Amino acid sequence: MVYEASARIRDPVYGCAGAICQLQKQVNELQAQLAKAQAEVVNMQLQHANLVGALLCMEATAPPPQPHPQQFAIDTFICNPQSYHSNPGFIDDDDNNNNLVSLWEPL
Repeated sequence: MVYEASARIRDPVYGCAGAICQLQKQVNELQAQLAKAQAEVVNMQLQHANLVGALLCMEATAPPPQPHPQQFAIDTFICNPQSYHSNPGFIDDDDNNNNLVSLWEPL
């Protein structure tokens, strides 16, 4: 009764019913905002899952990385130094590596 009397002073026509109506309207708006935010979260989670799935598929179907030609030549020399004697220029890639090649030439 006291609340209704003070509500009638603020709003002589509706009293506390007007306050209840405003609060219900505010609750409905907040529920709509919450539903929208939850839908956005679900959408982002699905996008993330799709992105991760696509990356995994790309990774699974991608060919293995090819070694750098110079690294391949050095690995070949380390594993099989006799191949150097049959092809002494295989390390030389014309980028001023002649000093490196001359170090490995047979004496």
